[in-house]
Amino acid sequence: MMTDEQTISSGWEVSGSGYHTPALLEESINGLNIRCDGIYVDATFGGGGHSREILKSLTSGRLIALDQDADALANRPDDRRLTVEQGNFRFLRNYLAHCGIRKVDGILADLGVSSHHFDSAERGFTFRQDAPLDMRMNTGMRVTAAEIINSYPENSLCMIFGQYGEVSNARRLAERIVAVRRVQPIERSGQLLETMKTCIPRGMENKYAAKVFQALRIAVNRELDNLKALLLQSVELLPAKGRLVIITYHSLEDRLVKNFLKNGLLEGEAEKDIYGQSKTPFRQVNTKIIRPSEHEMKHNSRVRSAKLRIGERV
Repeated sequence: MMTDEQTISSGWEVSGSGYHTPALLEESINGLNIRCDGIYVDATFGGGGHSREILKSLTSGRLIALDQDADALANRPDDRRLTVEQGNFRFLRNYLAHCGIRKVDGILADLGVSSHHFDSAERGFTFRQDAPLDMRMNTGMRVTAAEIINSYPENSLCMIFGQYGEVSNARRLAERIVAVRRVQPIERSGQLLETMKTCIPRGMENKYAAKVFQALRIAVNRELDNLKALLLQSVELLPAKGRLVIITYHSLEDRLVKNFLKNGLLEGEAEKDIYGQSKTPFRQVNTKIIRPSEHEMKHNSRVRSAKLRIGERV
């Protein structure tokens, strides 16, 4: 599994700020199949790269963009067709209702972490710089990575590292953290790296640390729960022919999206009618994963694990 510390996702390279570069930009915008008078959602505004591209195709249409990080709001362009809200896309239905919208023609979500977050050491997303263990996308949230490391029981830590990071010796790592924190709280990324040294296989230092930090970030921000909520709401919010466009970066996300587009369920198989046809709310526009081109990866290596899936409401 490629981790987000090794390959970071999309956004917009804001002039002078270096906030982020959008991944699979042309492919994802084409996937929306934009109508000039349609209503669209950019569920992960970030640097605004995808939003700006969507706006190029709209005349009388409208775009609603969300991002839970207040820093991203500085990237919004001055455009009457665009509404940008600070918020989590798990509450998309509520934000749309606030705007007087019940249905939209397309929803795009890029699930990767912005380069801005990894490059801002004080946000605590990276193990490459010593910083407080924070990792909150929304700094108004209560639970930080340090809170998880220092207060969660051993079994919970084992689950987080094993399930969200696919760390092979998750139990050993959890035991080690619990033993160390009894003596002194683990509050900084440097302390966590020092704590897990004895658990890391030789030659796997960076890959192992990336998995652990990814697992903590997913837990802090409840990323998989948020994705599940977005997928379920998309069935209600999209009319027939409406498009759902999702860019994922690790296997846990991609597995959820793949199964939902195929079966209309977060897990398991779809029911079939008397003719053996699956009853699913989406048609898979691309049955084969769309990945970045060699040209894109050459110019932006951080997108190399990106996977694009597109569904059309039936």
